[in-house]
Amino acid sequence: MSRLANRGRALRSDSALNPTDQLQRIRVRKYHHLGIPTTEVRADERYLPDFKVHVSGYDSSPYHIEWMRFDPDCPLPDLVRTVPHVAFEVDDLDAELAGKQVLIAPNSPSPGVRVAFIVENGAPIEFLQLEPRE
Repeated sequence: MSRLANRGRALRSDSALNPTDQLQRIRVRKYHHLGIPTTEVRADERYLPDFKVHVSGYDSSPYHIEWMRFDPDCPLPDLVRTVPHVAFEVDDLDAELAGKQVLIAPNSPSPGVRVAFIVENGAPIEFLQLEPRE
């Protein structure tokens, strides 16, 4: 059977799911930023002492690229320190983590922000839940 036929078969089997399961599978997440590890010191760095990481660029990049420079004793996993990650804003962080391989447990790096990382196909993915602005 061809790969195209197999793809059609998979689509038909997905359509047999109930509507709630279908929505879970196609949940849309809002792009937030691309985090890129670097060793270069940047002028606009902000230091996160709990994680021993310097972040910069997010506010000034039209594409929301965040540069991340790590202290030698940074406690974050090697995967986050060496591989770029994509970050998505989500409405329910706990729901996003359900059934996933959690790399960094939920935490709050700054007021009004909860984040966590998962591993998806060997790549780090970050989810952010932001408190509504008043």
